Amino acid sequence: MRYIISFLLTSTAALAEVPSVVTDIPPVQSLAAAVMEGVGEPQMLLGKGASPHSYELKPSQALAISEADLLVWVGPQLTPWLDKALDIRLETATLLTLIDVEATYRQDFGASGEHDHEAEDHDHDGAEAEAGHDEGHDHSHTGLDPHAWLDPANGKVWARAIAAELSRLDPENAAAYAANAEKAVAAIDAADAEAAALLAPVKDKPYVAFHDAYGYFSGHYGLTSAGTVALGDAAMPGAQRLTELRAKIQAGGVVCIFPEAQHDPALVAQMAEGTGIRVGAVLDPSGSAGETGPAAYPALLTNLARAMADCLSGS
Repeated sequence: MRYIISFLLTSTAALAEVPSVVTDIPPVQSLAAAVMEGVGEPQMLLGKGASPHSYELKPSQALAISEADLLVWVGPQLTPWLDKALDIRLETATLLTLIDVEATYRQDFGASGEHDHEAEDHDHDGAEAEAGHDEGHDHSHTGLDPHAWLDPANGKVWARAIAAELSRLDPENAAAYAANAEKAVAAIDAADAEAAALLAPVKDKPYVAFHDAYGYFSGHYGLTSAGTVALGDAAMPGAQRLTELRAKIQAGGVVCIFPEAQHDPALVAQMAEGTGIRVGAVLDPSGSAGETGPAAYPALLTNLARAMADCLSGS
């Protein structure tokens, strides 16, 4: 009996030493869960079906932040509500801001063209980065675009960055974190290849999305964006913008318009009515309606690709 009790105490102590990890949105939770697989499980703050741009923390979530050893988030440009809550975390807690991780590909809102990850300078200059931070708190779509997880190259960079930070905090499990990160990278590579194959035949077919969240995705896969219904995440588009966009659609050439999770699909239906443009499936760029866990991030990439390819190809 003494040996059983001793074993249980030792096991409990070992589990207690695993860092408490809190993440902001589903793609980040998925990357952290993949890295921690078999060791621990990260918590996620964003509720299912909620928008990452506007959210109100529950008391239990505030408590999780205050007790976390490691908080992993995209950055203040995406979740200003979390930026305001960070002062409640432990002084010893580590904050990993993924948008600032070295080798992350970053671009401003409105950037176009395919990404060349080998040739790109991944660092914004100071003025651009600062502008992006300031503007992000007002949900203005100028400056730095924080939807960087939609470039799978960034997903791989971030998986390794999470593994490195966890290894520093928990060296006893460093080998597991490193191995898991490489397993996650392989899964992302497979999803990226599948998405690329789905989207290659429709690269030149213009589409309209609900809001400006797909710059990284379009750039990575060479897609042709013809604009968005709304610019910001919270504000409804004005009458002039809707009139101009509808005229652009009626002029021809735009193949699909996509509604988006957390946004009223009636506006997209109104824009499409009588124009002949196809209305695609509801896009969910943050994976808010899906499952969490290690497989969620690769699935997000392929689900987006499949939904866009199905509409753009007319299938």
